Amino acid sequence: MEYKLLSNSDMKAIDALKEFHGGAKKISETITKMRDLETRKKILKEKGFGDMIEDAENLVKKFAKAGDFETKNNISYNDKFGIATAQVSGWQGAPVTHHAMKRIAKSAETDEPCFVPSEFISVVALTDNYVYNGDLLATLTMAENIMKGSKFCSTNLIGIPQPEKRFVELEKITGKNFERTDLRDGNSMLILKNQGTFFGNFGGIEVANDNHLIYLDGITRTALATGADFFLNPSWSTIVAICYYGRDIPNIHIKISMLLATQNLMQFRMLLNIMKEYLRDDMTSPLYEINIGNGVDAENFIKCAKELKESGIKGVSLSAHIRINPDLGIENFNWTENMHKVLESGTDITFKYESDGTAREMDTMETYFLPEDERNKNAEKIGDVIFHKALQASKDGRDMMRRGIRVKFGESSY
Repeated sequence: MEYKLLSNSDMKAIDALKEFHGGAKKISETITKMRDLETRKKILKEKGFGDMIEDAENLVKKFAKAGDFETKNNISYNDKFGIATAQVSGWQGAPVTHHAMKRIAKSAETDEPCFVPSEFISVVALTDNYVYNGDLLATLTMAENIMKGSKFCSTNLIGIPQPEKRFVELEKITGKNFERTDLRDGNSMLILKNQGTFFGNFGGIEVANDNHLIYLDGITRTALATGADFFLNPSWSTIVAICYYGRDIPNIHIKISMLLATQNLMQFRMLLNIMKEYLRDDMTSPLYEINIGNGVDAENFIKCAKELKESGIKGVSLSAHIRINPDLGIENFNWTENMHKVLESGTDITFKYESDGTAREMDTMETYFLPEDERNKNAEKIGDVIFHKALQASKDGRDMMRRGIRVKFGESSY
């Protein structure tokens, strides 16, 4: 590129942060260690989640199997069609996830069983309490190790309150300054001057100056503490930063939110250029998944997939919302017909459910930002919402299977 995306000063600060956390090799090895089921179970027992994990291991034994549906309905597949990967958003912590598992297990007794999605998305702020008290680790254990989802995406937002001593430490490490406000409880937070919420802004307008370093520090701390390896991305600058930061950490990835506005081929090519600038030696990128925006039609989704293939960049999947909750976009949004067109063209797609298409209680963006006590108090209601999203994904998935389209669910559904 004619103009480098990162200056020498930027790279020096990012490199210093990585070395502070032990360097690329140490970070990668720790993530691998922390993803081991027995390692996670031992920690969770000490943190008081032992009974929940034991119950989850029993619940998963009752789950319906997609293979049984294939056999019963004599399903055969058309190899010319693309592959559909099921993704469901809103796994808001351990109590919520555990309740959703109960609903999934019970559904196996019905004519409309719920399969486990292949990919999970959570929009819980990565506060110190959530990261270190066992809540996130228990959620990951149920989703990744027990339900055997292929990916679990956590959300880091830069406006999350942090211990003041951490900001001081990061300034010393990176040589950068972070403009923040004192919360008078030993914590501080970045000052959000534009339209950011308390926890930051999905569109990234608050990732000003060198605030991308706060994002990188947050996901690294979470990865080291829990083995989380997949994070939602909130801004263009953090895309650049993580593509450079993660170029030698093979097991850390990000997902691009549709709220970043990847709505056309021009914006998609901007992402391709960023990835190309900092590709790993094996032609993969820390950028694992791009959620194409809700305004895109099937034809342009297919064009994005073709340009991605022509770029030579490997390991990137493209996703689209099929249903969205009522406060996220146009009423009665339904991308199902477009999804079929994409798949029947021979193009793979990760099909995502932000909603099941019904205006249920707690099926709102506001639910994503409930305080921890409110989230836990409403765990059953939120868990019901997740169950209905996963159930809709299962219904649509079975319909696609009947059409000869291969569908990927979580391994526990096979």
